[in-house]
Amino acid sequence: MRPNVDSQKLEQLMQVLGREAKGSGCIYFTGGASALLIGWRGSTVDVDIRLDPEPPGIFQAIAKLKQELNINIELASPQDFLPPLPGWRDRSVFIGTQGQISFYHYDFTAQALSKLSRSFDRDIQDVQAMYEQKLFSLRELRDCFEAIAPELIRFPSLDPDRLRSRVEKFIAHCELSSEEG
Repeated sequence: MRPNVDSQKLEQLMQVLGREAKGSGCIYFTGGASALLIGWRGSTVDVDIRLDPEPPGIFQAIAKLKQELNINIELASPQDFLPPLPGWRDRSVFIGTQGQISFYHYDFTAQALSKLSRSFDRDIQDVQAMYEQKLFSLRELRDCFEAIAPELIRFPSLDPDRLRSRVEKFIAHCELSSEEG
């Protein structure tokens, strides 16, 4: 079992990936990595990434770094659990560049929907933190859910009605909280 990753180790990972990659590409962080960099969590178990487009030589660099930095790196993003949201690249937030690699936070609206689909306690806390940080809007959440709803049938492990209910419940909770506050 590897130790948790903190923001310093994540920054080091970005620097070394940028140095080791053999060409240009983009790395999108999701989940705990985004939480670390923005600051609503102090550590994460693993670093979830999406490569798009895949930088040449990145898998060799990842294999090397997993050992050198003792980090668990997973190829995982909301697209592994939900249909890709229209405009996800445009909503992804630029972090910075290291070498020829551009780093982004994967679209927070997609992250929120993905976390609502799983609905573990930590996922719900993350969605709430993202919303409080104004990383997505309730309208985007609703509109993006509606945009992918017809495609949810392609994900047999998902119950579209349950996800719709979770999205609506989260939106109602946020709207009620803002009325009270």
